[in-house]
Amino acid sequence: MKQTWRWFGPDDPVTLAHARQAGADGIVTALHHLNDGRAWPADEIAARKAEIEAAGMNWDVVESVIVHEDIKTRTGDFRALIDNYKASLRALGAAGVSTVCYNFMAITDWTRTDLDWPLPRGGTALRFDIVEFCAYDVLVLERPGAEADHPAERIEAARRRLTVMSEGDQARLEKNLIGWVPAREFVFDRASFRRALDRYRDLTADGLRQNLLSFLAEIVPAAEEAGVRLAIHPDDPPFPLFGLPRVVSSAGDARAILAAQESPANGLTLCTGSYGAGAHNDLPAMAKEFAGRIHFAHLRNTSREPDGSFYEAEHLDGDTDMVAVVSALLDEEHRRKAAGRADREIPMRSDHGHALIDDVGHGKSPGYTWIGRLKGLAELRGVMRALERPGMEP
Repeated sequence: MKQTWRWFGPDDPVTLAHARQAGADGIVTALHHLNDGRAWPADEIAARKAEIEAAGMNWDVVESVIVHEDIKTRTGDFRALIDNYKASLRALGAAGVSTVCYNFMAITDWTRTDLDWPLPRGGTALRFDIVEFCAYDVLVLERPGAEADHPAERIEAARRRLTVMSEGDQARLEKNLIGWVPAREFVFDRASFRRALDRYRDLTADGLRQNLLSFLAEIVPAAEEAGVRLAIHPDDPPFPLFGLPRVVSSAGDARAILAAQESPANGLTLCTGSYGAGAHNDLPAMAKEFAGRIHFAHLRNTSREPDGSFYEAEHLDGDTDMVAVVSALLDEEHRRKAAGRADREIPMRSDHGHALIDDVGHGKSPGYTWIGRLKGLAELRGVMRALERPGMEP
């Protein structure tokens, strides 16, 4: 697999030189300063591509061309925004950037209650605590209808938890849940977040799913024409939050998305952490079933708890059999090579690294540390190297 690295552009404290030293050959990035729904100009794409190539790597994956909320709800300027999306795909394809990761999560990106959860051996990880989330959703945000989305025992546990949280703890929780998302130019406060939620008040999961399929019906042909492979990223976590519908959370969801547009341009990002946070998902089985349409892989691991909480585990620990997943992806690469496919190499990246040693206190975005991701990438590289030896498959 092609070893890649997510980079947030020139302002990222983890530089292209850091990525190269970590062993990456490819870069995963976007034009974050233009990622608000406008069409990406060819000269901006060319400049970013040249910057990456000057550092000795290739721009292998765009993560992401943002899907505007108007598109997800099919309101407002959604028609013009879809046209802009098509224009960006054409410009990327013309520049030779041929894989685009995107998501269809309503309002939120990946969501965690704790961005600095202490690990037993030192360092910190990302964590989602279902009780703390409930405390914010029901008792702080006071979202209408929230109590119906949580069992009574969880709400009672949330009330107890809130009594021992200081004002600072509550402010931190709110910032983590609604005020911080990587590579977003704006942040929500409580009032603006409530307004954003209100846009989805009458949109059911079936409605959001239909909006996704309508979007695919328009952009997949444009991607195919541009020579671009689309790779939808799953919901993170893979269950509803804040009453918002989720439509990319299971093998069944992935199956429906791929069946809706049978084009090779319509594919998946296999994020083992996002899917893996749900006990209903069998990642080795999904890697095998969807192998031919997996265009990108985020390889990370999570450890689940019985109540639905989870934290970001070591890349080779946690609840997902990472060796089995990597084996399935390498098998698919061998099939593609035998078939003469141009996309025989699947780009992958380590993801959501722990904050370790010099990562701590150096301004690196939570989950996008240097040493933590370097460690994860090195471990995954070792797995790949071992599996590529005859007789070493699990």
